[in-house]
Amino acid sequence: MRAVVLAAAVLLMAGPGLAQGSGAREWRTPPPGDIQRGAALYQTRCTACHAVDSNKIGPAHRGVMGRRVGGLKGYTYSAELAQSRLRWTPQTLNAWLEDPEELVAGQRMGFQVEDAQERADLIAYLATLK
Repeated sequence: MRAVVLAAAVLLMAGPGLAQGSGAREWRTPPPGDIQRGAALYQTRCTACHAVDSNKIGPAHRGVMGRRVGGLKGYTYSAELAQSRLRWTPQTLNAWLEDPEELVAGQRMGFQVEDAQERADLIAYLATLK
């Protein structure tokens, strides 16, 4: 019951870009991730656009877990992402990495991670960046 209430609260806070088509997005918790594999994936797949401590083409990732989506000061987000009322959680990061445009239509990230375990590994690594 608590999970249903939490999911409903997330949907109410989500705003545009979350509910698509005939139904709302299903929030899935990623499987357990491997931090070391996530760090290696981050180096090979993310660092062309992101850094841990500085903004590049994409925003810095230190402190991403729990941060408001589109809310890092000093980085210019798309209007759609800046207006989002989401927070970065394992579930929102999983949805984002799977298909950023489905999560927030109009965002600017043109990269997806199709493999669920790779998403989980990246999320496990990102959670260590406090």
